[in-house]
Amino acid sequence: MYVEERMYTLKAGTAPEYLKYYTNDGMKVQLKHLPHMVGYYVTEVGTLNMIVHMWAYESLDQRDKCRAAMSADPDWQAYVAKIRPLMERQETRIMKCAPFFVERLKKMLAAVK
Repeated sequence: MYVEERMYTLKAGTAPEYLKYYTNDGMKVQLKHLPHMVGYYVTEVGTLNMIVHMWAYESLDQRDKCRAAMSADPDWQAYVAKIRPLMERQETRIMKCAPFFVERLKKMLAAVK
């Protein structure tokens, strides 16, 4: 299994606006296309004005297919047009689960279905 971590550094003071757009527009379309939200966070200490979210995938091929479908969705494109002006930087990291954590992650994901 793989977990993708996406980190967005926002312009100072725009986190409430970003979260409003995500709550009203982005989350619905993301959950339609991506299989497992692992977490969605706002930084409190350290680098501020940061949104961090993580998504689990069975394989990198699954990730590619899910993200391609989402990117083609007109609702996603409209959402991205709203949030892009709020962003200063985007980072993405894809991590492979340690062998001993795969089954635990699968159980965690199954518990939230």
